Amino acid sequence: MNDQTKIVRDQTEGETGSIVFPIYQSSAFLLPKGEKFRYSRENNPSVESLCIKINNLEGADAGSCFSSGMGAVTTTLLSLLSPGKTLLVQRDIFARSFKFITGFLKNWGINVIAFNPGTESIMAYSNRKVDLIFIESITNPMLRVTDIEKIRSIFHDGETVIVTDATLATPVLQKPLSLGSDLVIHSLSKFISGHNDTIGGYVGGRKDLVSKIDENRRTLGPSMDPNTAFLINRGMKTLYVRMRQSGITAFSIAKKLEKVEMIKKVHYPLLENHADYPRSKELINGYPSVVSFDLDTEKVDIQSFMSALKIIMPANTLGGLNTTITHPATMSHRTISHEERLRSGIMPGTMRLSVGLESEEDLIGDLERSISTATKA
Repeated sequence: MNDQTKIVRDQTEGETGSIVFPIYQSSAFLLPKGEKFRYSRENNPSVESLCIKINNLEGADAGSCFSSGMGAVTTTLLSLLSPGKTLLVQRDIFARSFKFITGFLKNWGINVIAFNPGTESIMAYSNRKVDLIFIESITNPMLRVTDIEKIRSIFHDGETVIVTDATLATPVLQKPLSLGSDLVIHSLSKFISGHNDTIGGYVGGRKDLVSKIDENRRTLGPSMDPNTAFLINRGMKTLYVRMRQSGITAFSIAKKLEKVEMIKKVHYPLLENHADYPRSKELINGYPSVVSFDLDTEKVDIQSFMSALKIIMPANTLGGLNTTITHPATMSHRTISHEERLRSGIMPGTMRLSVGLESEEDLIGDLERSISTATKA
């Protein structure tokens, strides 16, 4: 069965024949029949149904759902690492993940090594013993495309665990487990749910690793509630349609933004001037829905630009039906230093545009008009 067919189908509910999997709004389940679920912090039928669906899309042996994407990230890393172990992490990833790794985990006794943007940067550590590598398949917000296959060929299976955050790619554009990653993580709040109305996370992959992570989820408590599971399941049924439409629009907008005078650089993996362009065409199955670009801050006032937008919404999120824009330096990546942002490629004028389902003409018109309005005298 094709993935696009799998994603719109729910498990039929045995006793009622409901074609939509219901919300099991129960904190506990009557024993002995309810032994499998017992207590909803540990397991819940609505959450399990969602998790099974994502497992099937990703080709995961097992999976676990969380109350947030960061809950999935932190529980995964705490479950697989201990003081004295070595963790390699991309520098150009989501700020909260990077801060947790380089702050909390480092203080906890983990040997943390941050490598610079680009897959080639990891080559310098090929002769070192590395216990875990944390990467993003498409980095946030600079949209570098990580070559998971190459990393796997360097750091052998069974010796190094590779954890890939694939939030920006989703299973539509890439399946990291098939490329050599041991685990895949998603912020379900973004493209997978797609409606800016839920917070959730997921990790899936090798059963032995997921079992450790899931056991700690039950103990630490970042469990997903059944209402959230229902909303994410409903939202993800349109994932393939949304990703394809928004991706096509994003690609077109990226090409047009290259011609806008006040934009110094456009970051999009399928533009020929992108650092990862040759491999991007092989590693990504379609068009990413996010475009980043660097405004010339000597000529354009960032706050005036965002205030002038009428259709695009300045918001600290991405992946919804509505197009949103983020200024990483003051929004998504405000918690890391200016120097660290520069090392990741984030300039003072970098903007991250998450393209939704609005008209392309309306979106490009809104951007061009707002840039013009915010141009300094």
